[in-house]
Amino acid sequence: MPMEEAHRMMRLPPYLFTVVDGWKKEVKAAGVDVIDFSMGNPDFDPPAHVTRALKEAMSMPGIHRYSKRDDVIEKTLRKAIADWYMGRFKVELDPETEVLPLIGSKEGIAHLALAYMNNNDLALVPSPAYPVHFNGIIMAGGILYNLPLKEENDYLPELHSIPRETTRLSKLMFLSYPHNPTAATCDLDFYEKVVHFAHDKNIIVASDIAYSDFVFNKRTAPSMLQAKGARKFCVEFHTLSKSYSMAGWRLGFAVGNKEILAGLNKTKSYVDFGIFRGVQVAATAALTGPQAYVSKIRNIYKHRIDLLVDGLNKIGWVTPKPKATFYVWTKLPDPYRALSCMEFTELLMRQTGIAVAPGTGFGEYGEGYVRFALVVDDAKIAKALERLKKFLEIKV
Repeated sequence: MPMEEAHRMMRLPPYLFTVVDGWKKEVKAAGVDVIDFSMGNPDFDPPAHVTRALKEAMSMPGIHRYSKRDDVIEKTLRKAIADWYMGRFKVELDPETEVLPLIGSKEGIAHLALAYMNNNDLALVPSPAYPVHFNGIIMAGGILYNLPLKEENDYLPELHSIPRETTRLSKLMFLSYPHNPTAATCDLDFYEKVVHFAHDKNIIVASDIAYSDFVFNKRTAPSMLQAKGARKFCVEFHTLSKSYSMAGWRLGFAVGNKEILAGLNKTKSYVDFGIFRGVQVAATAALTGPQAYVSKIRNIYKHRIDLLVDGLNKIGWVTPKPKATFYVWTKLPDPYRALSCMEFTELLMRQTGIAVAPGTGFGEYGEGYVRFALVVDDAKIAKALERLKKFLEIKV
């Protein structure tokens, strides 16, 4: 007799990258050269001094043993994170209680839901969103309440429209700016409004700022912890995956309210033994070393975005230029708007070999859109535009 998954797991939607990967495999098997814009997987090597730090760490005594919170390597990383926050945002953190390293921010976000959600608790989750923001709630058995992010509202949630009873039953709220997938940004004034909204409602507010280093009109995006009163109920997630191209290394961190982080840490203590110590040494080198690398790749991503978006508009696919991230979020082109975004993504893949992410992979309100991740070089972007021009000329 086949074993049945837990019912909460059956509630999970298909993971979009698994579906798209299946199409890519089929197209590649047919001999087509795939140009892959589907996943936000940086195509750069990490900074040289970071990889050098990892290599040197391999010969350190005890480097391959379990990570222990109070050893020197671990304490040094937490201090580096706190210092990085002070340098970026002028936010002072206690490395011992207000900083928690993670095996990638995705892991921490999922475990936050597991730590705090009961079966009858609601979570306020923007839609569209990075999938773990809602999938983590489902896996924890919680109830989702979608906050629609609409283009006409600059992809900011309308907090005043949330019903009072919904707010009363809510335990957790996620936000993420600069935003994946829409590339929207917010200012500190928005965070102050969020703090005012949540301050008397017993809601944990979780801010995901994975792309804070990739804004194009200033050096960084704001932190929610800069808002007065935020630390009473807010935690914030960041990752080294994007800023330092360390995606496969799996290191992120959460900072903020020490009681909330203690609950997250307790949950993690039952399911993992911490981060490989060599990666912690390298992460410390990334955060404390020279930061020219971050500016360099930010400029490259901006150049790629300009190249793609200008090219799309030139061939008739009307697309706004994003203010941040390395994503381009755009409505389906006019001739194909009768299709769902999943249907369009599959058609595009099979006819052109171009892989993009369908908007509904990011939630209900992603329908009608696709996302390009600018993790391919200029030559591939130019080749993709040539294929797209021919594709859009086909009458449907």
